[in-house]
Amino acid sequence: MPPSTPHHHLLITGGAGFIGVNSARYFAARGWHITILDNLSRRGTADNLRWLRDQPAMATRLDFIRGDIRDRPALEAAIAAARPEVLLHLAAQVAVTTSVTDPREDFEINALGTFNVLEAVRQHSPETFVITASTNKVYGKLEELGVTERNGRYEYRDLPGGVSETQQLDFHSPYGCSKGTADQYSLDYARIYGLDTVTFRQSCIYGTRQFGIEDQGWVAWFTIAAVLGKAITLYGDGKQIRDVLYVDDLARAYEAAITHRDQARGQAFNIGGGPANTLSLRELLAHLEQRLQIQIPLHWADWRPGDQPVFVCNLDKAKQRLDWQPTISAHDGVDQLIDWVRDHRHLFDWLA
Repeated sequence: MPPSTPHHHLLITGGAGFIGVNSARYFAARGWHITILDNLSRRGTADNLRWLRDQPAMATRLDFIRGDIRDRPALEAAIAAARPEVLLHLAAQVAVTTSVTDPREDFEINALGTFNVLEAVRQHSPETFVITASTNKVYGKLEELGVTERNGRYEYRDLPGGVSETQQLDFHSPYGCSKGTADQYSLDYARIYGLDTVTFRQSCIYGTRQFGIEDQGWVAWFTIAAVLGKAITLYGDGKQIRDVLYVDDLARAYEAAITHRDQARGQAFNIGGGPANTLSLRELLAHLEQRLQIQIPLHWADWRPGDQPVFVCNLDKAKQRLDWQPTISAHDGVDQLIDWVRDHRHLFDWLA
């Protein structure tokens, strides 16, 4: 017989990352027991884990397993021992540029790693509800969608509500292929094996404990660079827009999926800021300069391959089925991030 576990038990792969520790803090504050599985390979994860362990709610509610989702036997042992009520699968290779440089590692982490997670659940803990973090990149370049320029920013010409889940998938870049593979495996394991799985196609998540870099986590990178007085490179003309979502609202979305498990299972949901929470690169820079009372040194470079002038996700399905929508405005969220970076400059000594 497997060991007994608390009823509310959440296992988070990649749980020492920025989304992972924020989600762990959120659920622990609501009485959940948390198990984090992470290989601590990314910059900042060891600091994140130390911070999480210092939180008052974590004293008796946190277990940590140093492990890698590519290590199938260790992953199976962890899931068989924990048999969590919910598994939040966040472990991933997260940068498009890195996937182009090393597509094999990208595939082994994102595609094979997710397959390992789903198989371990199927074989050892089939009652577990699996939430897989996917990405808006599964929709590809969206070149067929008309784009126009209004008020110094790009917008969809005919999609005021944004891109919905019915949009045809088009895996562009090795990262798009590997995350798209994970996305589709997650959905199919509900259809073929009857597992309770849900896929979140997440769009521009940002927030505290995020160690953003130029090619991943742009809101955090711009904020960190601005606070530290670093130059920022803009690729393209800076008028490209994205919908952005503060990490606390994402944790609420995970909770909403758990609460509405029957409506969520086997489904993909766009989870982002939506049309009400969009920023262009220039608009974020202007807000940072106004808030910090500085002028940010800028470098300009050509558009990067595959860079979309617009991505905004339609949130209607999440609103209808999960009763969820964002509550934290883009400017309020960025202001919270500014305050955190100011108070934690020592975590960014590597940028000196």
